[in-house]
Amino acid sequence: MDLDAFRIKAGKEKDELVAFLNELEEQLPASLPEMLPKADMAAWNEVQCLDCANCCKTMTPSFTHDDIIRIATHLRMKPATFKEKWLKLEPRSGHWVNTTQPCQFLLADNKCSIYEVRPADCAEFPHHDKQPLNEYIDTFKKNVVHCPATNAFVRKMREMWEL
Repeated sequence: MDLDAFRIKAGKEKDELVAFLNELEEQLPASLPEMLPKADMAAWNEVQCLDCANCCKTMTPSFTHDDIIRIATHLRMKPATFKEKWLKLEPRSGHWVNTTQPCQFLLADNKCSIYEVRPADCAEFPHHDKQPLNEYIDTFKKNVVHCPATNAFVRKMREMWEL
């Protein structure tokens, strides 16, 4: 995947897609439960995570207390050592996040070296199936420029809405 081309295209589409999400937020269509899985499937037909990994390259997950313990245990480290080595406490949110980007666990082939024990935030990304949808619209607004799958998901929802 050409991430530079995606960033340019996504930057041009951002305002239009965010405007659609704002409209969707104000008036959730009755057909939404039918639209979501169709839009999600169509998005994944366009995008393969292992061809991209832009989320791991440009974003950071929030690490919960359970994530830290699980990953530290997997790496045979103490949670405090794990946090000291790889995480920082974000002052605004109070969340533990990566100190570096791309993610320290991202491998050269776009795979995750801790995939089996990855943070819940990563496992649930890009949150297309979260319910109720209106609680995740702000997440989609942010992610349309970072995640090609979310960009495609929102575009597909807009196409279905306009039919």
